[in-house]
Amino acid sequence: MCRNIHTLHNFEPPATPDEVHAAALQYVRKISGTTKPSQANQAAFDLAVEEITAATTRLLGGLTTNAPPKDREVEATKARARAEIRYTRA
Repeated sequence: MCRNIHTLHNFEPPATPDEVHAAALQYVRKISGTTKPSQANQAAFDLAVEEITAATTRLLGGLTTNAPPKDREVEATKARARAEIRYTRA
């Protein structure tokens, strides 16, 4: 999975439309193998991002959990600690 795509479910506050769009954009970039499509492929690229954004929004709206919502700052701190361990190993 692309490292730039982050979990969006069960956070307080909930994922914003911008976060959902950014995840969809990263997904399409990864699948297509390009960060900037050619003019010939721009419409297909944009349509894919739009459709994946809509599907992700529906998915997040339909998911349920009994777990308490996660705090974004706490999860970011944990991720930074994991990265520090991973990248300081020689």
